[in-house]
Parts: sequence; structure tokens; C-alpha cells
Amino acid sequence: MSADYQYKRVLLKISGEALMGSQAYGIDTDTVKRFAGEIKAAHDKGLEIALVIGAGNIFRGLSAAASGIERSTADYMGMLATVMNALAMQSALEELGVDTRVQSAIPMQTVCEPYIRRKAARHMEKGRVVIFAAGTGNPYFTTDTAAALRAAEMECDALLKGTQVDGVYDSDPKSNPNAKRYDKLSYHKVLSDDLRVMDASAVTLMRENKIPIIVFSLADQGGFDRVMAGKGVCTIIGS
Repeated sequence: MSADYQYKRVLLKISGEALMGSQAYGIDTDTVKRFAGEIKAAHDKGLEIALVIGAGNIFRGLSAAASGIERSTADYMGMLATVMNALAMQSALEELGVDTRVQSAIPMQTVCEPYIRRKAARHMEKGRVVIFAAGTGNPYFTTDTAAALRAAEMECDALLKGTQVDGVYDSDPKSNPNAKRYDKLSYHKVLSDDLRVMDASAVTLMRENKIPIIVFSLADQGGFDRVMAGKGVCTIIGS
């Protein structure tokens, strides 16, 4: 582990919307390449990294269900969209020389590996970046919950959630300029105040496994490195 970092192994959750960049939809390759560069820089310092990427840039299961598609079907469609994002990130990382594996909770062996916990752990021990796709493989669970589950299974030291804002606020900072940002929060306060950082099931799982959740801005170039070094702007959720 690098002396610069506080953690040895982390899971980074990236929202699908973050991959859009300035676009209204889809995957912005320049944005993906920038994220890949930041992941490589941290990986080169010895950090073991797993990724979970959402699908909001391509398809939202809950929104589709509200518009008439059966909920389970809509959720499976969203899971497939996460595989597309995972493959895009894998391509960007491997272009930079980072050995990367995509594991999908929905088996599709033509394009990626099926999710096998012990195999994923072995990949990380060998210095590979592992991208977990297709959520948990079950409908009614979000990629936040999938990220928490994989973080626990991989025995990660922290779960990082990269968002469009630099932490957790008491109200929406985009609509309220006086919104207060928290430096630290307890799992209990997040749940009791319904702060909607992540799904309640994800926060509860992290509380049970004593894994801190770190919320920071992916829009802040170099932010991942600074947060890992304990110097970046973020909100840390713990006991």
C-alpha cells in the first residue's frame, strides 16, 4: 500500500450520469478517459480498486417502470446498461495499460466473466482492477446496493461514491445556495434524516460491516487522489 493513502482496497461507485460529461445522454469518451486516468494514477500507487458503475446515462429501470414497463423487466434492462458502461471503462483503462476484468452478475460469457467472489478477490490480489456489472443480478435492487454488497464481499476498507457534488448536504446545493455540507456523518443520521446519500439497504449493509462511505465529487479533477490521501473535500459516513 502507498504511504500516501489511508486505505489498501476500496470500491469506487460511479454514477452513470457522471459518464455523460456535458452530453445529455450516453457515454462521453473524454470523460471516461479522464476517470480512467485518475483510477490508473491511484492504482499505480498501490491502491487495490474495484468499480461499480450505474446506468442512468443509458437507462433507468425505475423511470421505465413508471412509464409502463413491468418493473422486473425494466430493472433487468438497466442491469444490461451497466454492462455497457463497464465495458467502456474497461476499454479506457486497458488503453492506459491497466489490467482490468469485468464480472457480470448476469452471466454473459461472450463479453465478460461471470461474477465469482473468490475469483474477483484473486484478480484484485494480482493487481487487477475489477469492474462489477449488472448490479446484484436481481430486480428491485439498485447499483448503490450492489456497490455496498461487493464492497463487503471484497473486504474493502472503504466505499467511495463519486457524485456531481463534493459531499453530503442538508438540502440540494444546486437549488439552495445556503445548503450546509457535512464533513462527517454517522450511519444513523443518514438513515434517520433520510439524507438519500445511498439506498437505506446500502447504508445499513455498510454499517453492519463497519465500512466507511466516502462521498466526493468526480467533477473535481484529481479529487480521487486527494480524498484517498485524506486531503480532499468530501463527507465521510461512519459509526
